[in-house]
Amino acid sequence: MNEANEEKRNGILGKIERVGNKLPDPFFIFVILAAAVMVLSMIFSFTGATVDHPGTGETLEIRSLISFEGLAYMLSSMLDNFTGFAPLGLVLGIMLGIGVAEKTGLLSTAIKKSILKAPKSVVTYAIIVVGITGNLASDAAFVIIPPLAAMVFYTIGRHPLAGLSAGFAGTGAGFTANLIIAGTDATLAGITTEAAAMIDDTIVVTPVDNYYFMLTSVLFIAIAGGLITDKIIEPRLGTYKDETEGDRQLEEVTDIETKGLRNAVIAGVVFLAVLAGLVFFPGSTLRNEEGGLVPSPFLGNIVPIVLLFFITIGVVYGRTAGTIEKMDDIPKFMAEAMKDMAGYIVLIFAAAQFIAYFNWSNLGTWLAVNSADFFTSIDMTGLPLILGFSVLAALLNMIIFSGSAQWALMAPVFIPMFMLLDYHPAFIQAAFRIADSSTNIITPLNPYIMLVLAVMKDYDKKSGLGTLISLMLPYSIAFFAIWLVLLTIFFVFGIPFGPGVGVSLEG
Repeated sequence: MNEANEEKRNGILGKIERVGNKLPDPFFIFVILAAAVMVLSMIFSFTGATVDHPGTGETLEIRSLISFEGLAYMLSSMLDNFTGFAPLGLVLGIMLGIGVAEKTGLLSTAIKKSILKAPKSVVTYAIIVVGITGNLASDAAFVIIPPLAAMVFYTIGRHPLAGLSAGFAGTGAGFTANLIIAGTDATLAGITTEAAAMIDDTIVVTPVDNYYFMLTSVLFIAIAGGLITDKIIEPRLGTYKDETEGDRQLEEVTDIETKGLRNAVIAGVVFLAVLAGLVFFPGSTLRNEEGGLVPSPFLGNIVPIVLLFFITIGVVYGRTAGTIEKMDDIPKFMAEAMKDMAGYIVLIFAAAQFIAYFNWSNLGTWLAVNSADFFTSIDMTGLPLILGFSVLAALLNMIIFSGSAQWALMAPVFIPMFMLLDYHPAFIQAAFRIADSSTNIITPLNPYIMLVLAVMKDYDKKSGLGTLISLMLPYSIAFFAIWLVLLTIFFVFGIPFGPGVGVSLEG
């Protein structure tokens, strides 16, 4: 324990942790940035700086926020900036549905059932996949999956810390990949759309715009995570010697929970069948005028559809398993889900003001145009620039753990710049997501690291932060490397990242 504490205090990770701990809460980071935009807008306005809008050709002056006009704008737009911020409605809407599925116990039961029923030969891969898809339960996945994975490994006679590592790696480093559209997709898509509006307010990035890429990612990340666990982590840990007192019992899924899960699956299949019928019905208004799906009202309204899907399966499970005793329990669970989002809502209030000020002052357009011109002048506009951006995002994640907060900082600067270089904002969003996700498990600022560390100590009292980081580092490096290769393949071969979404704005 003393060694671990010494490493934590004096090592590189300790330095990162100290720097990160000195940063203010993300809310105040955005307040400080908004103030910085105010000061810079005044300075640039005083110097007479202008920029030609790349879309309209109009010459725009930098407008000072520290002026009577700026003061009037800030006061009159404050509430509109908040309530009109695209990610807010998207995320809260989708979390109403996912919240019902989580609070009724459906997601927890599905996770336990998936791991417990997996054959021993593939249990590691099952844990990784469950971890990856666990982001449906948002941050609750960090609380549920790693301890459960450790218990599964212990029960079948394998090293519990290897199971814990697999569970934490899948949940943390694989957080952005998924088989199903989740709240993360809605959050980032909304922020990207807001940033893209600085250049073209007709562009809308939807929650499905990275789906093909993230769906493909699940396979490669799961294989890599399983191999790392079985071939590197567990052999390094050696044979586990249980020095704790008492028996560990893995809580089995009850018959009523199993029945609830079965009925929820049936309800989900019926829901999807009805949805497919509505989409492919001749003359369906869910398709576009040409009869296609890209773009279409179906894809454009995917969030309400996902919301209804999760409410449906959550209610069916809850009624069967007894976690919903009366219909009044449904809005109660929704309200509890919204309570969990309180911190996000507060953060968005400050982030929305920063982005709005950046946009209104025309500083965002000025920075985007001049940055694009600079990279063009040094002939750095291709894949190396994209990969460099992804590496930068990975490094920033070491001191800004919240993916939505980090993207709200980066998107207003980089999305307009890359759009001027003819890159689709959803493609740049994907480059950010892989970096942010890969380093989640090695940043000391991840609040769930301490939770995982506590579980580790339950099995090995000598383990510390250094132990955990050393176990996570192979996953982080491998996942990021695989994702960079996958991003390159999609880039080179022009594979769509989502429905109708390519590398460039031109298609």
